[in-house]
Amino acid sequence: MPVLPERREQIRSAHAALILQVVAACQNVHLRAPLEGNLRVAAANGWGDLVAVIRHILAGQRAPDLLQGLDEEDGTIVESILMGLQNPETLPKAGDPANPTLAAPGLAGVILAARRGEPEALAWLGRMASQMQRAGGDMARMGAALGPLSRGQYDRLKLERGMGPLGRSLLQSVLDALAKAERQ
Repeated sequence: MPVLPERREQIRSAHAALILQVVAACQNVHLRAPLEGNLRVAAANGWGDLVAVIRHILAGQRAPDLLQGLDEEDGTIVESILMGLQNPETLPKAGDPANPTLAAPGLAGVILAARRGEPEALAWLGRMASQMQRAGGDMARMGAALGPLSRGQYDRLKLERGMGPLGRSLLQSVLDALAKAERQ
């Protein structure tokens, strides 16, 4: 399944703080202690492969083969770190909120691929739903909507139950992107 540029940008935006923290820690050894605490938490929350690669980067490794074996999300994060070390202008901006308009087409593409039974899409959608659930609030409700959406259930009123304005906006953007993708 090809990687959509919008989805990659959404991943970069969502993990901008980590990407920036790793690049800064590579350039200043005094910033590694706070990063190490975050890495321990990330590893405990199932991000062990990503943390292992970040530790290799902190040890000075920069080879492209660091990306081997990583899933799309981890690979995008590592690639962003490596590019940022070479050219800081490629780094995501600190504090930029994740943009729902970037997330919607990517989510719609994965939802449609999951509906077709593509294993990679099903796995990615499951991981995304779990991460969204852990985030709480509207993101948790949106994460809970991914399963029904992947089964073709588009009842907006049911799916948006309990969501605030931002969650409803993201849901509507995903529904619009799904409708557009299905027409093509």
